[in-house]
Amino acid sequence: MTLHAHPESFLLRGTAAGGTLRFVGIDATRIVEEARLRHGLSKTATAALGRALAASALLAVVLGKKVDSRVNLRIEGGGPVGWIIAEGSADGLVRGYVRQPDADLPLRETDGKLDVRGIVGLDGELAVTRLLDNGEPYTGSVQLVSGEIAEDVSTYLGVSEQIPNAVLLGVYEEGGRVHRAGGLIVQAMPGVTDATLARLEANIRVLGQITDHLRRGSLLETMQAAAAGLDLVLAPEAQPARFQCRCSRQKAMDSLRFFTGAERQEMMDEGGQEIICHWCGEHYQITPAEIAGLDAQRERAQA
Repeated sequence: MTLHAHPESFLLRGTAAGGTLRFVGIDATRIVEEARLRHGLSKTATAALGRALAASALLAVVLGKKVDSRVNLRIEGGGPVGWIIAEGSADGLVRGYVRQPDADLPLRETDGKLDVRGIVGLDGELAVTRLLDNGEPYTGSVQLVSGEIAEDVSTYLGVSEQIPNAVLLGVYEEGGRVHRAGGLIVQAMPGVTDATLARLEANIRVLGQITDHLRRGSLLETMQAAAAGLDLVLAPEAQPARFQCRCSRQKAMDSLRFFTGAERQEMMDEGGQEIICHWCGEHYQITPAEIAGLDAQRERAQA
């Protein structure tokens, strides 16, 4: 897997208008390119999953209460790509996949851009699962309103979480690879004035598509443009972000415990078992000796 010398992805955080606006942005270029390579994604599927991956990282920061808080985002709109699942952590770790990685559509005739709405579909919902303060999982969902993902995430934050917000997401591909990808969430905080919101809305209208702005500049410049005239104050350091799965060889082996002894014996007779992680596409080849060891461990535990 070659990542074409992309720099590492990162998150930027800041406030504006005297702390009444919160900004969280991500340069997800390397993350999305790695997802494309790992899953063999088509061009349009890359754009759809890439937006979801960026959104999951941003939501983990906005909704998370702890450093390692995780947010799981699931989008299913009835389109050719099937479901899209992305998981982001407040510490910058992201992973995700789609049901049909090779699904693709022609460019839109209206503007020549990737048809993310078409591949996602509109007949379904966006669901977001996170842990509450008591450790219990909570899932909120909204019906898809655009299938473009950014507007759907914004609707979720406004309706399910009661957070006034603006969400921008984009993926730009060139030369068969991800050239730029990223996103931005602006959250209105208590005390925000109508004048501040009006200025923010005007800035975002001028900004236009975040993909185009990222192509011309950087994430920092994009955030500065969105916060023009609002005195953006950034956190002193960027936070690293990367595609990282929580799978392991041991977890792959442990999954074989759910099979019967006869089924595991059949695996051993056939020379072992290959297990593929759906989250990241990693292949684990489990040997007959390792499979036999599972039964030995069970026997020792029962002794």
